[in-house]
Amino acid sequence: MEIKQKQEKSKEEERIVRILSQDIEGKTSIYAGLAQIKGVSWSMSNAICHALKFDRYRKIGSLTDEEVKKISEFMKAPNIPSFLVNRRFSFEEGTNQHLTGSDLDLRKEFDIKRLKKIKSYKGVRHTAGLPVRGQRTKAHFRKNRKKGVGIKKKVKKEEK
Repeated sequence: MEIKQKQEKSKEEERIVRILSQDIEGKTSIYAGLAQIKGVSWSMSNAICHALKFDRYRKIGSLTDEEVKKISEFMKAPNIPSFLVNRRFSFEEGTNQHLTGSDLDLRKEFDIKRLKKIKSYKGVRHTAGLPVRGQRTKAHFRKNRKKGVGIKKKVKKEEK
């Protein structure tokens, strides 16, 4: 009987669960697995487990298809406090929303384009490739950029 239980546990761990177009390994806990989804923080993951009455430390591979569907439906329209939502008072709709995955990326990109279009301070900083939120600019924002002094220009060979 113990052998069957071990085989079932190994099948659960080998299983890959897909929630909101994100593949999650079966051996991770629900709490950690949900946090791997883009747009879901650890506190949001905890709120989902609490709202749906799942044990946080249960392996995500042991979830049934109905439970996975229940999680994905809840994440599309979460019934949680507004301080856990990642988009409070949206500019377009004026409502609290929680975005995940590619929706979050697209909305962020549109927001940056809007800031650039209206030429706000943040938009100008984005356009120039400078730090937006008040960081110092002497050294740390210059990663993966060429320095002005000390770089030799490439000389093209003249053709005859």
